[in-house]
Amino acid sequence: MTWHSHTVVLCLWCAQPTLQSMVAAILWHRKLHKQFPVFFLFLLAQVANFAIMFPLWLTGVGPTYFWLFWLGEAVNAVLGFKVIHEIFLDVFRPYHTLKDLGTLLFKWAGVVMLLVSVVVAFSGSSDQNPVMNAITTLQLSVRIVQVGLILFLLLFSHFLGVSWKQISFGISLGFGLFAGMELMLWALNSGGFVRHDSFDLINMFTYNFAVVVWLGYSFSSQAGRAGAVNRLQTQRWEQGLADLQHPVPSDSLIPMFEGMVERAFSRSSNLEQTADHLPLNDPGKPARANSAAAGSNRRA
Repeated sequence: MTWHSHTVVLCLWCAQPTLQSMVAAILWHRKLHKQFPVFFLFLLAQVANFAIMFPLWLTGVGPTYFWLFWLGEAVNAVLGFKVIHEIFLDVFRPYHTLKDLGTLLFKWAGVVMLLVSVVVAFSGSSDQNPVMNAITTLQLSVRIVQVGLILFLLLFSHFLGVSWKQISFGISLGFGLFAGMELMLWALNSGGFVRHDSFDLINMFTYNFAVVVWLGYSFSSQAGRAGAVNRLQTQRWEQGLADLQHPVPSDSLIPMFEGMVERAFSRSSNLEQTADHLPLNDPGKPARANSAAAGSNRRA
């Protein structure tokens, strides 16, 4: 790495805690840390990580720096995955059944990612540290999920009523941009198209840009959802999933037939009561008419 590139990377690294502290302060001031507590904790963890790692880096790289660095990377990967879940819960807040299903899927996805990380860690070559392999694999898995989240929001935001000005969308946008760039850099680096110094420079610049995106969205005054244009379709998804979770029992036809019989009997009884209350023709009227006609004949 040249002196110029080294200076730029150092400046970008020092700018991160300042930007992250600004985002955290705005979230605290606007009481948004209660709505996104994991993301708020992620920002604080990033600032604390810099406060510990930067003095160790100045004093020289040693085993303490190595283990603390990879410990911080593992914590960032776990918190990054939890932030995805938090954004998912905020997006599906009006749809409780879909939210429960998504929570279950996220739990299984986390277990699968841990298992894959462990398998990759112990199946690598002997010259590589298994801890580094495990944490790197976990990071890449989280980055893939983050990219998938932003793609999901871009495709289904109109159906879910999620506005592009919403803070949860801005948080996922920042993570998605950084994750997509890092995945592309890993692919290019493995193919020998990007050197390590260029990898660090581009990756650091992209992450700072993501923090700037969070900073801009933290100033946004729109925290609510967009107008429900196509939310009827999403409500049908919600109702369909609820019907799958609570199916109609097979013997439910018996109460239906019982209700039909009861309605038939009540209808017939109502008809009989109506017939009893109808005014009948007076039988004395024809008799009086006949007697009156007979009397007139006698008089005649």
